[in-house]
Amino acid sequence: MKLNRLTLAIVLASMGLTAGAQQTLRLSLGEAQQYAVEHNATMKNADLEVKKAEMERWKTLSSMLPSAKATFDYQNMLGYEMEMRMGGAGIKIPLNPNGTFGINASVALTGAQIVGTMLQNLAIEMTDLSRQQTEQQTRSQVKNIYVSILVMEETVGLLDSSLANLESLASTSQAAVNVGAAEQVDADKLQVQVASMKSSINSTKRSLQMLRNSLLLQLGADVNSTVELTTPVDDILNLGNAASILTQPFHIENNYNYQLLAKNEELATRQVNMAWMDFLPTVALFYQYSAKTYFGKEEGMNMTPPNMIGASISMPLFTSGTRYASIKSAKIAQQETANSRRQAEDGLRVQFNQLQYDLVTALENYDIQSRNLDVTKRVFDNVTEKYNYGRASSLEVTTASTDIISAQSNYIQAVMSVISAQVALEDLLNSNN
Repeated sequence: MKLNRLTLAIVLASMGLTAGAQQTLRLSLGEAQQYAVEHNATMKNADLEVKKAEMERWKTLSSMLPSAKATFDYQNMLGYEMEMRMGGAGIKIPLNPNGTFGINASVALTGAQIVGTMLQNLAIEMTDLSRQQTEQQTRSQVKNIYVSILVMEETVGLLDSSLANLESLASTSQAAVNVGAAEQVDADKLQVQVASMKSSINSTKRSLQMLRNSLLLQLGADVNSTVELTTPVDDILNLGNAASILTQPFHIENNYNYQLLAKNEELATRQVNMAWMDFLPTVALFYQYSAKTYFGKEEGMNMTPPNMIGASISMPLFTSGTRYASIKSAKIAQQETANSRRQAEDGLRVQFNQLQYDLVTALENYDIQSRNLDVTKRVFDNVTEKYNYGRASSLEVTTASTDIISAQSNYIQAVMSVISAQVALEDLLNSNN
């Protein structure tokens, strides 16, 4: 008995720990997007890429700055004496232990280093643009999933209400069969429709759970967390805002893809400048300090100057046309990037027109499906009411319930089409830039 109580206590404690580990996030759409920007793994990597590009720039800059190093050498000839003879006489010179302390400082500067620093600055700008584009994509993905969850929740509510009506009709029909006032086949048809409605609800709930899991992944939140969405779908599905986007002009220079292509073309131009830098000389300066100390009783001979400075200039003369070929290749690459940018510019303008058409079509379809859902629901309520009074057949009820499931599915698709088209057009315009 004590063992069973202990086991039960352990199980309850573990359940409490698990429940305590779960976190409930109550997020509006804006809060969810900001949460994803701060916690999403892809966004974190994009931020790290910017920092990495900055470190690469500092590596290039450091190659242009003076470098210095200190050295210390120690020598011991183990008592050896050097003998020098002049005529018949000889002189012995002891080679005492000695040590040399030195400092060497140097700096070298080339045109390639200067252009390389400019290239690194440009690389940082491109990396930061990619980070901003990643943030834009993250916000758009969160919005799409957020709206999908809200619409799915509305769908479950509507289908649950329709299911309750169907189950009531099926129960009434079966009671009528039991007293001989109706045929069993009519009751069976309604039971099949009830099962079909339940299957549709269960499928929708499974899809809803998948969407919630996807939202947690996009947010970068703990997978055991739960999310409560506080922004109503009507506030997001603002038809006035969607229509106003259609009137906005397309400033292509605000588009991230175009900005990256423009930066890439600028990078190709800098590469041409880099190739020309091979013709410039390399300038180098150095300073050397050397202090030699003898550790014996007698000073030895010291022929090392304590201070020395120097300078050098090296000029490339002949490389068998390699540098000219490099310049020509860089110019060709520059022309290719310019052609790609112009082609992409035309493609973006075509895409802008197409996305406008897509949004107009989505808005028209949403209006149709919204009205269709309202009519279908009223038809279903009317048929079920008639069936209660014997003025409608089970076939009419079955048809009406099937129609409302289909109408709801079409309505969901219409809502998502409006949101997707609106988000795609907003991303292309990047009007907040």
